[in-house]
Amino acid sequence: MFQDITIEQLLARRTKGELTLIDVRSPSEYQENTIPGSLNIPIFDDAERAEIGTIYKQVSVEAAKERGLEIVSAKLPAFIRTFAQIKGPKVVFCWRGGMRSKTSATVLDLMGIKASRLIGGIRTYRQWVVSTLEELELPPAAYVINGNTGSGKTLILRRLMAEGYPVLDLEAMAGHRGSIFGHIGLRANNQKSFEALLVEQVLTLQDAPYVLIEGESKRIGKAVLPEPVVQMKEAGTQLFIELPLEERVRHILEDYQPMQHKDALMQAFKHIKNRIHTPIAKEIEANLLIGQYERAVKLLLEHYYDPRYAHAMSQYEGEQIVIQAGTIEEAIEAVRAQLPKKNQR
Repeated sequence: MFQDITIEQLLARRTKGELTLIDVRSPSEYQENTIPGSLNIPIFDDAERAEIGTIYKQVSVEAAKERGLEIVSAKLPAFIRTFAQIKGPKVVFCWRGGMRSKTSATVLDLMGIKASRLIGGIRTYRQWVVSTLEELELPPAAYVINGNTGSGKTLILRRLMAEGYPVLDLEAMAGHRGSIFGHIGLRANNQKSFEALLVEQVLTLQDAPYVLIEGESKRIGKAVLPEPVVQMKEAGTQLFIELPLEERVRHILEDYQPMQHKDALMQAFKHIKNRIHTPIAKEIEANLLIGQYERAVKLLLEHYYDPRYAHAMSQYEGEQIVIQAGTIEEAIEAVRAQLPKKNQR
């Protein structure tokens, strides 16, 4: 018989890298919110789940169970083969630890494949995230990377993270770059997914003497920063990156790959078109239409993003450490020099 495990047991074992988590809910449920790092092996697809739900409401519970059994029986061989390819201990879960995960664990057990079931399903994981957020202990200090659009702030953070520095990559957690164009080429996470990723990342930094973070606004795409993170950011040491305009344009083109996202760029531009002086807006739009992206980006920076950033900075009264660099590589080196060397991780 399969074993039920609690959320506490799951978290303890996963920290040691001992488990593969498998979400057996439908693909749309999985996309909406799951436990970070989980695989999706659905027992029902979206259409099948909707059909069973309709039968449950309009006919009877028994009729829904019978239809569910028919669907599961037809796909059992493929279901079992998929699980058999996954090595090591496995934990299955659904929404509340109900029929879908119980059925999956039972069938796997009958076929000699051991898989535990998470008691309470993803709902109990969400409860853990919410309670952990309420008592979240952030590192005692922060270094905040600021700068004009295109200054490579996120790239700087990710390079330093790869070197072992303690970093909270908020844009990665949000699946969004934070601007009106920030969703292009990405899939934005909702608040639940963002909070789960944030909690799990912060817990890995419990012993860090400081954290590196980007100077984001309170909202990044669909996600809103928790107040403790906002307060830590505002109280942190503020580093301001200044790069030449040409370098910023180059970085933006590399990051956004505009040739691959022509329609998305035009749609996003429509949201800010009326905020730009009409002749300039028309020139930007014309350049976007003919693929002159370098010119379009340069105009956007000069006539939209840079003035907005300058206004925001004029309201800032705290101490500013300005880092002037010719390239992003130089900026990374300069930021590294600002960090406490004895505390490098």
